[in-house]
Amino acid sequence: MTTGRRAPVPRQWRILVPVVAAALAGVVLAWILRRTDGLAWVAFARVLADCAGAVVIGLAALPRLNDRPALAWRPLAVLAGIWFAAEFTVLVCEAAEIVGVPVTQLGASEFTTFLGRLSGGQIGIAILFCTGAIACYAALAFRRPDTASADLVLVFAAVALSLRPITGHMSQQMFGSVLAAIHALAAACWLGMLLAMALVLRTRGEWAATLPRFSTIAAPLVGVVALTGLVNGVVRLGGLAPLLTSGYGRILLAKFAVLCALVALGWWWRRTWVGKAGDHRVTAEVSLRNATADVLVMAVAFGLAATLAVTA
Repeated sequence: MTTGRRAPVPRQWRILVPVVAAALAGVVLAWILRRTDGLAWVAFARVLADCAGAVVIGLAALPRLNDRPALAWRPLAVLAGIWFAAEFTVLVCEAAEIVGVPVTQLGASEFTTFLGRLSGGQIGIAILFCTGAIACYAALAFRRPDTASADLVLVFAAVALSLRPITGHMSQQMFGSVLAAIHALAAACWLGMLLAMALVLRTRGEWAATLPRFSTIAAPLVGVVALTGLVNGVVRLGGLAPLLTSGYGRILLAKFAVLCALVALGWWWRRTWVGKAGDHRVTAEVSLRNATADVLVMAVAFGLAATLAVTA
């Protein structure tokens, strides 16, 4: 089997379909665990926004792991546009919830009032500005890649991913906003960089140069996600009993179980994949398959997290 030949780009980018399906499945699983209330439709838009933001930040960060593959500016622009649309949908759903009407009955004046007078709307405007700026910049950078900088994308993406967590329920606790922002950024970088690798890397050599570097970063990212998530969950619940008696607690337990599965999978990959890939003893096809499996599990966790974010 020839591993130096580049695989067709569409074949790799098609993995986004099962990733999105896994993320939506995570939302459905969280709804089942809640047992009460209806399906939180805003969670579907929220998880799409979170996943799109993670891929954007992952694509922009990928040159820091391996600068040989060209930055995929055109897909980055498309994903930023999807992120913008998903964030706008979240904003509309939040406005309808505040007003107390279905989304289809939300009036333009009510939506404008929400945007201009409430902090949630103003935060949403800032997020839309950041995501829109990324989409426009990436579209321009596609035509002039030699003068474009991925660092600007990283800055705007990090701000957009942090804005909503820092104004959530944890903002009322000491250092709660900081912990929530760190948790969101660490999770986005973890999923985003691995998914970006699966989408962009096409040869055995590219995986050999990139995967070991990602592996060294992934370990502390996992630790940060676990620690900040634990603190946030304990503070939010106020005890251990609500873990089983509340919908929020059950979703949190499911998220923790998925995290444990990811840790176990990461340990297994270090034993069977990372070292061999670094020594050029694993084909690009095998690396793509392993990375996709890992990302699918992460996507389920993102679906659970998106529902947690909108669960009272």
